[in-house]
Amino acid sequence: MTCSTGRKLSALGAWCEYCFFIFVIYLISWSGSYLFRPQRGVKVVRRLGRRQPFFTAFVNQGQYVTRWLFWFIWFKVWFAGLGLTAHWAQIVALVLMVGIIVCATLTLMAMVEAVATVVVQSNPLTEKDNLKARRIYTQTRVLARSTHLVLSLLGLAFILLILPGAKQIGTSLLASAGVAGLVAGMAARPVVGNFIAGLQLAFTQPIRIDDVVIIDGEWGRIEEITATYVVVKVWDERRLIVPLQWFVENVFQNWTHHTAELIGTVFLWLDYRADLVALEAEFKQLCQAQSLWDQRVAVMQITETNEWGMQLRFLVSATDSGQLFDLRCAVRAGLISYLAQYQPQTFVRLRTEAEPSFATKASPQSPKPRSDH
Repeated sequence: MTCSTGRKLSALGAWCEYCFFIFVIYLISWSGSYLFRPQRGVKVVRRLGRRQPFFTAFVNQGQYVTRWLFWFIWFKVWFAGLGLTAHWAQIVALVLMVGIIVCATLTLMAMVEAVATVVVQSNPLTEKDNLKARRIYTQTRVLARSTHLVLSLLGLAFILLILPGAKQIGTSLLASAGVAGLVAGMAARPVVGNFIAGLQLAFTQPIRIDDVVIIDGEWGRIEEITATYVVVKVWDERRLIVPLQWFVENVFQNWTHHTAELIGTVFLWLDYRADLVALEAEFKQLCQAQSLWDQRVAVMQITETNEWGMQLRFLVSATDSGQLFDLRCAVRAGLISYLAQYQPQTFVRLRTEAEPSFATKASPQSPKPRSDH
């Protein structure tokens, strides 16, 4: 009797301990889920994280998946004590474990994205001299996307490890790794190459976000850098999709690699009778009147001459390529307007002189007919 009572008390104590453990896990899961609820809990976390931008960014990125992670953990612990049959217990445990791995992977990816968001927000691209900000933005985005890819592969690997037939699948794949493996390797080569090229771009940085580049004669800005390709926004709103590996293997122009400041040219062909002193003074006044000019370079040079006239080159400078283009157009229009109004004789002319032909000179004049009247 005493032994039986002791066993019952021991079982009751174990059951109470299990219930208390389940209650604690449930309380933790409910608290975590509540904190990441869109209506109430998120406000609490945001209030707590006002001085820590990471918490606010993490809530915005991973509030839903984190709630599911807490619930999957609670369900995993709760189902362990239900006393299900071995078959159903294995199925339920497998489903819950897959859910935990998926949610944990997505939560880690949300944390990485939150860190990237905080870093980018700390270095805004809206500043005038944003070279450092563009460098940090490019490194952060490329590394974040590369980390997402690595976390996805790790999550998939953990899921395959817990699946009962994963080892058999792997063995069969290795057994048939002849031509199929060669084809798969060749197919995966561009993906791996772009991934490695992305890491190279992140650290060596031949291009950055908002860089002005010339690719195959197309002028554009780097709009987006993904894990496998780069989006270049052309001046006429078209987009060029360029693989990352292309920037490692080919030559291209980057106008803003070290600084966004540029020097541009305006060419004019004029007659030799042009008043160069007055023209240079007008050119300097045009530059001074333009807010686009950064006051670094304003030079007039004669770069070429021929039998028709002389070529003048006007050098101007601006803080970036967009302002430089507008400045060149404004200076060109101003110079043409000035010449047309004050020096119209200086435009290049083609001089010709008409002389009577040899036959006209040699032929005598025909006598006028005599009138009998």
